[in-house]
Amino acid sequence: MRFLFDNLILDTDTRELLRGNVAIAMQPQVFDLLTYLVQNRERVVSKDELLADLWGGRTVADSTLATHVNAARKAIGDSGEEQKLIRTVARKGFRFIGEVHVPPGIQEPAPAATAAPQRPLRAALPSSERPAIAVLPFVNMSGEAQQEYFSDGITEDIITALSKLRWFFVIARNSTFSYKGRTVHVKQIAEELGVGYVVEGSVRKDGGRVRITAQLIDASTGSHVWADRYDRELADVFSMQDEITNAIVATIEPQLYAAENFRARRKPPESLDAWDLVMRALWHFWRMTREDNLHAQALLHQAIAIDPNYAQALAVLAFSHTFGAQMGWEDSTVTAPIAERTASQAIRADGDDPWAHLALASAFARAGRLADAFTAFETTLRLNPNFPLALGYYGMALSWAGRWREGAEAAHRAMRLSPRDPLSAFYHAAAAYAAYVGRDYVEAIRLARASVRQRADLVGAWRVLTAAAGMAGDMDLARESLVELRRTQPNISLAWLANWAPVVAEERDHYLEGLRRAGLK
Repeated sequence: MRFLFDNLILDTDTRELLRGNVAIAMQPQVFDLLTYLVQNRERVVSKDELLADLWGGRTVADSTLATHVNAARKAIGDSGEEQKLIRTVARKGFRFIGEVHVPPGIQEPAPAATAAPQRPLRAALPSSERPAIAVLPFVNMSGEAQQEYFSDGITEDIITALSKLRWFFVIARNSTFSYKGRTVHVKQIAEELGVGYVVEGSVRKDGGRVRITAQLIDASTGSHVWADRYDRELADVFSMQDEITNAIVATIEPQLYAAENFRARRKPPESLDAWDLVMRALWHFWRMTREDNLHAQALLHQAIAIDPNYAQALAVLAFSHTFGAQMGWEDSTVTAPIAERTASQAIRADGDDPWAHLALASAFARAGRLADAFTAFETTLRLNPNFPLALGYYGMALSWAGRWREGAEAAHRAMRLSPRDPLSAFYHAAAAYAAYVGRDYVEAIRLARASVRQRADLVGAWRVLTAAAGMAGDMDLARESLVELRRTQPNISLAWLANWAPVVAEERDHYLEGLRRAGLK
């Protein structure tokens, strides 16, 4: 379907906005917002209707909706001041007021009806959209009607927590709970809700214990992406409910990324969209090598070329520069300003994306602005409390400031939240560094060894292991670790480490002393 207005063509079949023969880059959801307004141009579209139809009923900040409307205006040459095509109707919503032409002989689909409490289920998401996920009501298998509230509570908590991820569309509770008590094939549910993934599970109570199972299903194939079970005591039911929810959500997130990367890698290069490129980039980023980090950055630049305001691509790119500097792959004096600038751009594109705030927090930390970094970390974790990477990096930064107890707590929480995370080795290294700052060299050695067992090339873990062995007087281990450290970071030296991070002076001297005792010069 083509809509012509103001020398522009909005093509809903190819999902392109064209001025002449030139395509105008737009985020997928901005494109959908513009299309929705154009198709419903005879009336004012309310904010609630946009949230229901475009965000699946998710709770979205007013600033996010305003950002998307402004992006749509910018794409079509409009602005909030002029409002020549998209008008804001105070306390009502938005209306497209431009003159629209439809090519002769084309039957335009009927516009959507005004939002009602029971809206029809939306059609399947276009393939270029970020993936959507539905959490079905967990089944109460206890045989006790009074336990129904518990299984429903687990479901609702998972929906709420997943909604904070921002990278996935999460179907609202009212839609998924319409399937409660019904036997419907997962593929049919996915088609009706327009989702690529489904989470389902069960709750079984037995005396003072409860067993919760959960599984993530790829709706296109019906195959299980991930499944696990959790056995807990029912002593504190609400605390246990929170713990299980956090564990499930933190595990689902990397599994979704892995599944999306697998899907993207099966596509021919010429058909990749910005989302596919980011998924491929994350796969390389998680491998934590210099070459993979460079490859990830190249893919992210391609995504940004497609959509210059793609928050996810900007955020990961900024973070990859900071991570590269920490690993010794990049010069932080060069990359720190790039990382901060790119992270700020990501926040402007989507101020509610935890990855964007994490990128800015890590950039601030590398630049020595620890107070600003801690504020940004806290914003990140407020937006998504179940973000292991943010917790791990926050733990490292806290230890840089000498706050090793808090640093250890954050790093260990990351480890508990996501034990199968591709970055679990980094969380162990952050916990090892916190133990080193706390002068517990035995624990630092244990955690650092656990880290290098997972990732033999993780240079940060080798640094901590070498320093801790040096301080503990285990010279055989110190010499062995120093060999591996030099293998993973050939340019390592005491002079380089003196400028490695904005560590408080006392802790910098303490770290250098451990490495000096191990034989580093």
